[in-house]
Amino acid sequence: MNREDRRSVSREYFSRERLAEHHFRSFNNFLDRGMQDVVDEKESIDTDIGDKEGQEPVRVDLGNVRIVTPRVREADGSEELLYPQEARLRNITYSAPVFMEMSIVRGGDEEEEQVVDQAETKVGRMPVMVGSNKCNIADFNDEELIEIGEDPADPGGYFIVNGSERVLMTSEDLAPNKILAEYDTKYGDEIQIAKTFSQRRGYRALVLCERNRNGILEVSFPSVSGSINFVTLVRALGLESDEEIVHRVSDDPEIVKYMLENLEAAEVQTTSEAIETLGQRVAAGQGKNYQLKRANYVIDRYLLPHLHEEGVEDEEVRMNKAVYLCRMAEACFELALGRRESDDKDHYANKRLKVSGDLMKDLFRTALNKLSRDVKYQLERANMRNRDLSVSTVVRSDVLTERLEHPIATGNWVGGRSGVSQLVDRTDYMGVLSHLRRLRSPLSRSQPHFEARDLHATQWGRICPSETPEGPNCGLVKNFAQAMELSQSVEDERRLKRELASMGVEGIPGIETVETHTADD
Repeated sequence: MNREDRRSVSREYFSRERLAEHHFRSFNNFLDRGMQDVVDEKESIDTDIGDKEGQEPVRVDLGNVRIVTPRVREADGSEELLYPQEARLRNITYSAPVFMEMSIVRGGDEEEEQVVDQAETKVGRMPVMVGSNKCNIADFNDEELIEIGEDPADPGGYFIVNGSERVLMTSEDLAPNKILAEYDTKYGDEIQIAKTFSQRRGYRALVLCERNRNGILEVSFPSVSGSINFVTLVRALGLESDEEIVHRVSDDPEIVKYMLENLEAAEVQTTSEAIETLGQRVAAGQGKNYQLKRANYVIDRYLLPHLHEEGVEDEEVRMNKAVYLCRMAEACFELALGRRESDDKDHYANKRLKVSGDLMKDLFRTALNKLSRDVKYQLERANMRNRDLSVSTVVRSDVLTERLEHPIATGNWVGGRSGVSQLVDRTDYMGVLSHLRRLRSPLSRSQPHFEARDLHATQWGRICPSETPEGPNCGLVKNFAQAMELSQSVEDERRLKRELASMGVEGIPGIETVETHTADD
């Protein structure tokens, strides 16, 4: 290919708003699917109405959610379309109303339930990305853009909040739901660790499987202080016999020898004993019934939450968790035997990037929870005053709006992160493009982190090797390479599992039979 051909290919490649494409695609996906997914997770808002005798319980069922294009309400009450340039000049937020179907349902039994009020109501306003599908200038040509005061060359991909242009920084993090094996840095090669960041619906739990100096495996996870013996935990999950536990970990003679050491040191022999032991750890000093209830709750809720699946029996989910822990144990033993190397946290296969849509999904989930608590309070107050319960009076739209706009305006995101949204660098056109393609690491700037700051071989073709700031941010703030393409995560996991099952892969959780389906499925 000669130089002219390369130029024409490059010109064609970058002529279709490619440089902020990852922001658009992610945000559009959030508007099309992510918002509804968060509402479906919430499903309904329960209230305390009905706790007293003679009262029927009341709840609010959530339905479809939709967002329109940006609008502004004028002083005379009229609502007009809002364009980005007008939002900049008037120091207002380029945002669109969000509508949600809500039904107030009274009655405890399904047969006796009655819908008190049902309506689609405005629940708040959401900032809209300039250039996204819901942006009012998304389909304008150059002449139309110039007519309303917009720059045809502006790449978009940012928000306008209170007249300021804010870009959401792409965040780099370790891959969730993936087993990473490594040595404990404090003790050298003596202690092997397998860890996974189990993530589901915005909740992230670090589960750690550690092989200590005595060769005994211990597991630690949230809501349990200290660590729990590995054999005790897998027995609590339903793997009872010694033979089954060893078989699930590995059939390798060397690993079997290590496992026999663990079985000899086991504290309990049955599932019921294991749950009792766990209950004594998580609810010390409480009654036996409460201890058992708490132990079951903890292993269902906090242990490997990403393995929860809607419509799957609890026994099957617990067995999947036991098998997953056995895989983590195997990783520890393989590391101890020198069969595998310690996983490289800086390898880009072990990283995931959170783009605008993912960050907005986290924000919307928190905002919806806040709105739910407010709706619950308003319903209970209206009921105490014997007022008619109606959707329009219990929803205060400024609750959701405030929770969505304030983090983008300040950069202080949910989860205690700061600097997630930044003012767009308008020094020059290249500065804007560079800012839109920037990504940041969550690591502390005050620590050395030499390996994390280093240029890694797997960044070839993905990360620019030279564009990084000097000083404390060096190597932690990076920029995408020019022709980088960012792939999106698989949304429909069940479809992916069915595809794998149709190729002959066995033992996939939640897929019992190989299903055949057409190309349209």
